[in-house]
Amino acid sequence: MIGMRTGSEPTTARSALRLRLWLTLWGLAWAIFGTAVFALVGRPGWAVACGVLWLVATVDLMMILKHIRQGPHYQPGPDIPPYLPPEHRPP
Repeated sequence: MIGMRTGSEPTTARSALRLRLWLTLWGLAWAIFGTAVFALVGRPGWAVACGVLWLVATVDLMMILKHIRQGPHYQPGPDIPPYLPPEHRPP
């Protein structure tokens, strides 16, 4: 069953926050660039759209940085046994 705890999660789990950080920074750079270019060429609608995207990316960046600063959350300690998959549980 997918999502079942095997007991190795604390050592094998990986977070996508760093990837999300870099993707957000990339999107933020393009949103800033798009806002500036569209404002300069006289396309206010597109400039506003890019500005809204800039705002969304900035809020997302703040949330990502908050989660990264929080560090790892609760993980069961070594005294908590792993869950047995359903096919290995005693009846």
